[in-house]
Amino acid sequence: MRDKQWALRVYDAERVWATSQGQGVTVAVVDSGVDANHPDLAGQVLPGKSFSGGDPHQDDDGHGTEMASLIAGRGHGADNSSGVMGLAPKSKILPVRADEGKDMDPAAWPAGVRYAVDRGAKVINLSFNDDNAYPGSRGAKAIKYAQDHDVVVVSGAGNDGGTVNYPAALPGVVAVTAVDESLTFWDESNSGKGVTLAAPGVRILAAEPNLASGYGVADGTSHATAYVSAIAALVRSKYPDLTAGQVINRLIKSASFLENKVSEVPDRQYGYGIARPGSALTMDIPKGPKEGPLPQAPSSTSTNSGKASEGNGSSTNNQAKKKSSSSGILAIAGIAAVVVIGGIVFAVIRSRRNRSNGGGPYGGQGAGPGGISPQNTNYAPYPTAPPSQAPQHPNPYAQRPPTQGQ
Repeated sequence: MRDKQWALRVYDAERVWATSQGQGVTVAVVDSGVDANHPDLAGQVLPGKSFSGGDPHQDDDGHGTEMASLIAGRGHGADNSSGVMGLAPKSKILPVRADEGKDMDPAAWPAGVRYAVDRGAKVINLSFNDDNAYPGSRGAKAIKYAQDHDVVVVSGAGNDGGTVNYPAALPGVVAVTAVDESLTFWDESNSGKGVTLAAPGVRILAAEPNLASGYGVADGTSHATAYVSAIAALVRSKYPDLTAGQVINRLIKSASFLENKVSEVPDRQYGYGIARPGSALTMDIPKGPKEGPLPQAPSSTSTNSGKASEGNGSSTNNQAKKKSSSSGILAIAGIAAVVVIGGIVFAVIRSRRNRSNGGGPYGGQGAGPGGISPQNTNYAPYPTAPPSQAPQHPNPYAQRPPTQGQ
């Protein structure tokens, strides 16, 4: 099963973990709850709170547990060799349940964000979209509260091929799109102004408590969001003196593009590039201003913004949409059968969709923060690769990256 976690291979996770595993950092997962009894999350889930009824340590939908496992999963069994590993396996998960059936409760999640801030979360993962989280809304104010208290807020762009949804489109939020195993943009991912980073989000194996096997495979910007949240946790652990804005600066300046032609940076699909945990941890990047490179919301957010920005004014649906994840989720059937047969059987069980909403807060052309230019198109998880790891055949994951952000 670990071999199915292609993102860990791309990110050279073992090498990343030699530098940081996210220890000392709490990541809040504002979602459908987190199953604290899943074997891959044993000991990883802190006491949390539900703002929509139920137990924050139960997950009737499964989505929150998926996100938590990608961030802080520890596997299980001998040497933790079975199950799912998260990218920041020594971080802790603060479960905040804000789920209303299949939709996020638009009143609950902003309260959950504030709760997470007050409980010491340093990163908040928002793998959902909400039409009503436009500037001036209570959701926007809650996110500004988090940003004012030095928290990195990460959110998925959405999965319907439209423009960047709220809350990802809000100022200062790290808006994430998805790439597939070839590190190419996933065409169901939303894009446009406001994209910050891209990360793995296609055929992602994660813990799924509502399946008999306990695991599933799915697509979505939710999963990409979880990986970026994990990278933020890795950086906050290694560099505890950095502000949230300076952490985001490090994520942006260490990102890279693959063999993709972009005409301006930030790009509408990849933003400032594909997030690279190894480079984010090891590159020589000046701290920069404490506010970081992303646009900031005004310190006093207006409350009379009754309409969403570009592309959102025609919305008639007042429910928060769940989730930035899973255009198709596949069950892994029969763990015992996997052990005996040595294979994994997948079966489609559900879909989660988002529709196009809103525009992003960003603009600008040409090189972005740190001198990232459209010519910087190679990708590797680290700024350099040792000769002993040189591929025997062309491998997009092992190409030497350009010098960036120095």
